[in-house]
Amino acid sequence: MKQKTTMSTEVEALNHFFAAINRNDMESIMKDFDPQIVPIEPEGFPTSGTYRDIAEVQEHITKGRGTCAEGTCEPEEFFTHGDKVVVYLHARVRLKDSTDWIDGLFADGFVFCAGKITQYLSFGERRDALRWARIEEQENT
Repeated sequence: MKQKTTMSTEVEALNHFFAAINRNDMESIMKDFDPQIVPIEPEGFPTSGTYRDIAEVQEHITKGRGTCAEGTCEPEEFFTHGDKVVVYLHARVRLKDSTDWIDGLFADGFVFCAGKITQYLSFGERRDALRWARIEEQENT
């Protein structure tokens, strides 16, 4: 059964993280990251790769945000299992030198340890994030 999360310290941290991303506030983005954080973006994503530590993460986020003229990445739902939190996201962006808007639904998975984000992974398919966190989807019947 899919476990929807109520407001927790981790969810508050992630709401803060996405709000900071949307306003491009690098200092606030890094607030809840462990110094040895490891974000992973899969092949096919514009900034795919594995990044290690705060300096690489700052560069990674700056590069990703630098391709956008405007837009947002909004959390829709949060799910937890142990130290993992999955966030369903809705991104709507317009790239530089483009008049077209790109709309996308995806998910990020986060691992917390001692109140800090130690790892996060992006998933093009939401069900892959739930599988990663060992959260089973509830069948709609």
